Amino acid sequence: MSDVEVSVVIPCLNEERNIKNCIVEGLAALEKYGYSGEVLVADNGSTDASVAIARESGARVINVSLRGYGSALTAGILAAHGKYVVIGDADESYDFMQIDRFVERLRQGYDFVMGTRLKGQIEPGAMPDMHRYLGTPVLTFIMNFLFGTTFSDCNCGIRGFSREAFCRLGMHTTGMEWASETMIKASLLKLKMSEVPVTLRVDKRDRRPHLRPWRDGWHHLRFILTYATDKILFLPGLLMLAIGTFGFVLLGQHAVTVFGFFMDYHFLFPSALMLMLGTQMILLSFLTKTHTGLSQYDEGLGKFLSGFTFEWGIIAGAFITLIGLILNLVIVAEWVHSNGHGLFAVRQGILATTVTALGVQLFFNFFFMSAMQIPQRRTIGGSDDFDSSQG
Repeated sequence: MSDVEVSVVIPCLNEERNIKNCIVEGLAALEKYGYSGEVLVADNGSTDASVAIARESGARVINVSLRGYGSALTAGILAAHGKYVVIGDADESYDFMQIDRFVERLRQGYDFVMGTRLKGQIEPGAMPDMHRYLGTPVLTFIMNFLFGTTFSDCNCGIRGFSREAFCRLGMHTTGMEWASETMIKASLLKLKMSEVPVTLRVDKRDRRPHLRPWRDGWHHLRFILTYATDKILFLPGLLMLAIGTFGFVLLGQHAVTVFGFFMDYHFLFPSALMLMLGTQMILLSFLTKTHTGLSQYDEGLGKFLSGFTFEWGIIAGAFITLIGLILNLVIVAEWVHSNGHGLFAVRQGILATTVTALGVQLFFNFFFMSAMQIPQRRTIGGSDDFDSSQG
């Protein structure tokens, strides 16, 4: 195992038409460049002759029971024997003779090397114009903007990893979102990344591809936004929280005149809304990071969580809720004391309602964060995913 430098990993699901040519090309590349290596096929439940053809063509085959593009690749890379891993699709759309571009960068110390079709060569008819000029550039721009990466083609299906760096990513997606997850986590871990031009050929499939452009494009975008909670939830929420707090400080006791504009308790209503929405957005950011496991990639949040348990958040939420209820009871007591006559307690009422809502928000959000920390059995890349003794 230690003698293997390069593993070419190919995910496969009913690819009997093309899998042989991909394997032959991968083996030819290993021989041409003098790499000690292997071609590994991660079969994801093929019902045709793909597995038999792959073995006959000289590949090592593992069976991955958990379905999905990401499941097959994660299991395949974890089962690979090579120090470096280059992945590519089984439809002959990528030229495995170009794996040297990836291996040389990996040898130079890069952890993650992306292919780019947009800076390479695209054969006529290999990529629809909508993908080439709209879908891929837009998704790539969003990725770069939110995570500070500098990729030119976030959807390229051929890429390389050092196996050690890949194991640090802690991959868990099973579908096409896997491609985005690798880039996002590589960025969050500050891995050394590079990009190389590649050729995209017309795929040789005689059936519809597994990729569904609109569905998978939306899944990629949703995944990217889910992982970008700092920019789309935490920072906007913090701003809203600050504005709402300022409103209460300014108008909580009495009306004021600001630059000639008279402001009374009416402005406490939007202030309360900003406070509650801002708090919920911040908590939702933490909730998302807890669910996705992103908290381990956030140094600041990691330090915070190391000295804080969610149970304390639950207690704090319950305590703040109690304060809010007491404030409401005080208002009710004043009303009763006045024998049910008119009571003007708008400011007190807004404050009591807001404090109660904030307490309930904290209680339930921290409760669910605590529940999400309950250990669960992971299957991706686990023993149930593949049998590495095969092939």
